[in-house]
Amino acid sequence: MRYISLTPEERQLMLQAIGVEKTEDLFESIPVGVRLGRPVDLPEPLSESSLLADFKAMARKNACGDDFAYFLGAGAYHHFIPSVIDTLVSRSEYFTAYTPYQPEVSQGTLQAIFEYQTLIAQLTGMEVANASLYDGASALAEAVMMASRVTRRTRVLVPEALHPNYRKVLGTYTGNHLSVTSVPADSAGSMDPETVDALLDDRTAAVVVQSPNFFGVVEEMEELGRLAHRRRALLVAVTTEALSLGLLKPPGEMGADIVAGEGQSLGLPLSFGGPYLGLFATRDRYKRQMPGRLVGQTVDRKDRRGFVLTLSTREQHIRREKATSNICTNQGLCALAVSIFLSTLGKTGIRELAEQNLKKAHYLRRRLAGRLVFPGPVFNEMVLRVDDPESLNQELYREGIIGGLPLGTWFPSRRDQMLVCVTDQNTRRQIDRFIRVLQQSRVTV
Repeated sequence: MRYISLTPEERQLMLQAIGVEKTEDLFESIPVGVRLGRPVDLPEPLSESSLLADFKAMARKNACGDDFAYFLGAGAYHHFIPSVIDTLVSRSEYFTAYTPYQPEVSQGTLQAIFEYQTLIAQLTGMEVANASLYDGASALAEAVMMASRVTRRTRVLVPEALHPNYRKVLGTYTGNHLSVTSVPADSAGSMDPETVDALLDDRTAAVVVQSPNFFGVVEEMEELGRLAHRRRALLVAVTTEALSLGLLKPPGEMGADIVAGEGQSLGLPLSFGGPYLGLFATRDRYKRQMPGRLVGQTVDRKDRRGFVLTLSTREQHIRREKATSNICTNQGLCALAVSIFLSTLGKTGIRELAEQNLKKAHYLRRRLAGRLVFPGPVFNEMVLRVDDPESLNQELYREGIIGGLPLGTWFPSRRDQMLVCVTDQNTRRQIDRFIRVLQQSRVTV
């Protein structure tokens, strides 16, 4: 079937029906000087099937799809996503997953959020988790401001190996009222406890530690926590790769007071950058300083289980000057997808998926040991030394490979280094092809 154009007579009848004489009268409110003044350069109308075929042909020009192997991470990860997630989140009950403005009549939404909170608390080893934030970067910024409220201090220690985008968002949030001190990475690519101890003082509200950090290195969080607590500061643990929590010791068991991070790798597709969701969990004693909202479980007068919006310190509500943040919503649909992902895989499945990432990454690490920049332990990312990362990526692209992230953009002294990621979705054949292109390229160490 093709779309049928109106005849002049039919068009005139429609214009008369809405009370105008000619089509141009519909645009009287638009100044003549900004109107196009000529027909739009569009092709002839197509049938729906032909139009879809054209869009698919256009989409094939993108560097994505099953034909490409991905070795790019840096905060957005290509992981396995069970088909059941799309099936369930597409049900009509969840089409308007949003903040429950009338909580008592939103029992389904509240239960979904409650289950999400429970799963995130278990994953992070913390006592309480909120109903999600916008993304990992804003979650970190909220965590730092929360630490300042709790301690009534205004100085924060932040690692050099913190994700650069997170650092920028943190600076935007805190630039006018908090002081941020950068902790340089040591030769292993991590935070040196002695350096942190020397920088700590009685004005320090928190020590921020990302693990695995931006260089892919797993940090020694327990010692950093002991040092922070000795000076009555809080330890804020950050993760951009939440799947690592399926294998590494939870931050809550290593002394973290607040855990913030990105949940994209737990069942959310890459989607060209979003929407994602921010993870946020803390100790029970700090819950009233936590941003966002908290759903709780209760019973009604007939002793039936129900759910309530226990804490909701939002700026739209009364006493808004007492609000802990300006977080206006929760990422309801994204949080639901994460809950289904974690429930579907379970503890065993999450661990197995994390182990696949670890083993495949270490296979690449062993094969390219001579190019490694940092010797520290890693999960699924590592920094490799190459002369010209941009040229190498062009060679990889011609072989159907999306290469790593050149670090020179954020770290001028690391222009000869590339951050590479290997996930469960990378086959051994793809890894071997990446190694072959790297070894045969014009780029030399």
